[in-house]
Amino acid sequence: MAIDGMDRRGFMVQAGSFGAAAFLAAVARGEQAGRTPGQRGGGQRERGQGRGAPGSTPNARRLGWTISCQMYTFRDRSFYETLPVLETLGIRAVEPAFFLPLSKEKPDLKTSEDLSAEMRAEMKQRLADHGIRMLSYYSPIGGDAAVYRKIFDFAKEMGARVIVAEPPAEAFDKIEPLCQEYEIDLAIHNHPKSPDSHYWNPESVLAVCKDRGPRIGACADTGHYVRSALDPVESLKKLKGRIIAMHLKDVIEVGKPEARDVPLGTGKANYKAVLDELREQQWRGITTIEYEHLSDKLVEEVGQCVKFVEDYATSVRPQGGRSQR
Repeated sequence: MAIDGMDRRGFMVQAGSFGAAAFLAAVARGEQAGRTPGQRGGGQRERGQGRGAPGSTPNARRLGWTISCQMYTFRDRSFYETLPVLETLGIRAVEPAFFLPLSKEKPDLKTSEDLSAEMRAEMKQRLADHGIRMLSYYSPIGGDAAVYRKIFDFAKEMGARVIVAEPPAEAFDKIEPLCQEYEIDLAIHNHPKSPDSHYWNPESVLAVCKDRGPRIGACADTGHYVRSALDPVESLKKLKGRIIAMHLKDVIEVGKPEARDVPLGTGKANYKAVLDELREQQWRGITTIEYEHLSDKLVEEVGQCVKFVEDYATSVRPQGGRSQR
C-alpha cells in the first residue's frame, strides 16, 4: 500500500526573510541534496543556531518560535539523509519519530531509545555537524510503564525539551513524576477523529491535563483539527495555557481524514489566523512543520511552509515577549 497520504498512525499500522527567488533557489539545492544518496516558552535562550544557512528564521525566533521539522515529513529517506536538506532550508531543530530509519545503510536501526550508546553518540555528532538540535521526540509512550524511563533517558541524552506522545489516560500518574525528574515536558498529540484517536479534540486533551502541573500539555496539530472538522483557531483558544508544542500543518479539505497536506496558508486551516492566535496568546515554543504529502516537490513545499512563518513574523512585532504559561 502506498505510504503517501497516510498520517503517522496509518503508516505505523502498515509498516513517516529573504527574497522568494533566493529562498526557492536554496530549496531547490536542498531537494538535490536530499535525493543524492549518501519551547517551549519561558524565555529560554536560543542556542546552537548553526551556520546561518539561507532560509533561517530570525524573525520567528524573535517571536519565541523555534522552527523544527517532524521527520515523518521526509519518511521517503533516512534521518541522516534528511539532515543536509534541513540545513539548506535553514531549519535548526528536528523531531525524530521512533519508527523511522536512522540511516540508509542500516535501515533496521530506528531513531529511538533502542539505539546503542555508540549509535546515539553518532546521531548526536551528525546533528552537530549540521547545526541542528533534537528539541523534541515523537515517542512510543503507551501502556507499558516499564519503558517510560528508557524513553526519558534517551530524550534527555539527545537534548530534547519535549516528548510528543499519545499516552493512555491511566499512564499520566507515572509519566508526570518523570517529567519533573528529567525536566522534560510531555505534549499530547492529536490525530484525526477516529475510533482509535483518543485526543482528536481539545476537550479530551484538557481532561487528562486537569489537576496536572505545567509539564503536561498539548502538541496541537492544526491540520488534524481541520481533518476532524474542528476550527484550528477555536481549538487553540480552548487550549490556551496548555500548549507545549505545535505541529504546523495545513490541508486541502475539511472533515476528511485523508485530506492532502498543502503549504501553510494555501489550505483550509486559515493559517494567518492560527499564527495571529499564537501571537495573541504570547505563546513561545517549538513550532514543528509536518508535511504528510510526499509531493514531487516535497522540499520546495516544506520551504514554502518555512517562508510563510518567517514572512508572517517579519510583518509583526513581538507583543511583550512573555510566555503564556
